Amino acid sequence: MSLLRVSCLSKHYEGPRSLVRRLSGVAHTVVRAVNDVSLSVDRGEILGLIGESGCGKSTLGRAILRLHEPTSGKVEFDGADVTALPPPALKAMRRRMQIIFQDPYASLNPRRTVAEIVGLPLALHGIARGDEARRITERVLEKVGLHAGQLDRYPHQFSGGQRQRIGIARALVSNPEFIVCDEPVSALDVSIQAQIIALLLDLKRDLGLTYLFISHDISVIGYLSDRVAVMYLGEIVETGPVAAVLDAPRHPYTQSLLSAVPEIGVKRSRGRVRLQGDLPSPLNPPAGCKFHTRCPLAVAACQTVVPETRQVGPGHTAACHRLDENLSLLEGAR
Repeated sequence: MSLLRVSCLSKHYEGPRSLVRRLSGVAHTVVRAVNDVSLSVDRGEILGLIGESGCGKSTLGRAILRLHEPTSGKVEFDGADVTALPPPALKAMRRRMQIIFQDPYASLNPRRTVAEIVGLPLALHGIARGDEARRITERVLEKVGLHAGQLDRYPHQFSGGQRQRIGIARALVSNPEFIVCDEPVSALDVSIQAQIIALLLDLKRDLGLTYLFISHDISVIGYLSDRVAVMYLGEIVETGPVAAVLDAPRHPYTQSLLSAVPEIGVKRSRGRVRLQGDLPSPLNPPAGCKFHTRCPLAVAACQTVVPETRQVGPGHTAACHRLDENLSLLEGAR
């Protein structure tokens, strides 16, 4: 059963206007950061979200939580329409939906102690105050591998990995059910990444948590996730069980991402697909399939017709005009 269901969610921003545009009176441009995204996350599941930097992964995660107000679409959490909740009901819902940010230093207030940072949600939601809040905070710190003697320290007195543990403790203190993990290990050393990943898995098992895990590291996604969604220029192009998507990707973009993963050994098990050009601007996205400007398999229809999302296996979907041909960029690429 789906704990979270996202339907046709979009988040657009007003883009910058150049001097020429301002003088000519041209209407403001629109940045389509997230465009018509639909996905679901089952209770107790980890859904991995991957894609290049700038494709809209973090914006999607924050729009789901309404940290950024969606432009259109619907987010349902445990049957409740999050996008329609008034402020008091949304505040209550935030106890159940939390986020772990990417930067373990910028996301912590340098003027507050650990006790204040982690304990603040308890006060905001009316859960506990004073000595009771401190006792709860101590228990949560122990769950993330810190101890009560560190409660009165400030963020600058901790290492990067310890700061991220503080951020995780802050997300956990209100006893949530769903957490958006917004690249929580990308700013950490590799050895520390492994510790934080192990911690997140332990917490999921012990507390019955559900994660939307955002990352550009396919190896991390492959290790953690039950299912994976692939995002390109604000749209989901492929979803499915992690083994199906990573072992037998159907969308050319997914295939190109997988070909870039380093492999240890004398000979690569698959070829390297080198895409031409840069990620198009969300200010002026291509018509048709948004990947056609970089796709070696593109045909004339890709330039004008938006591909339909189709099922290609059990729980496995992709949006590409050439799915029937079962083509793979990984075959023969060197």
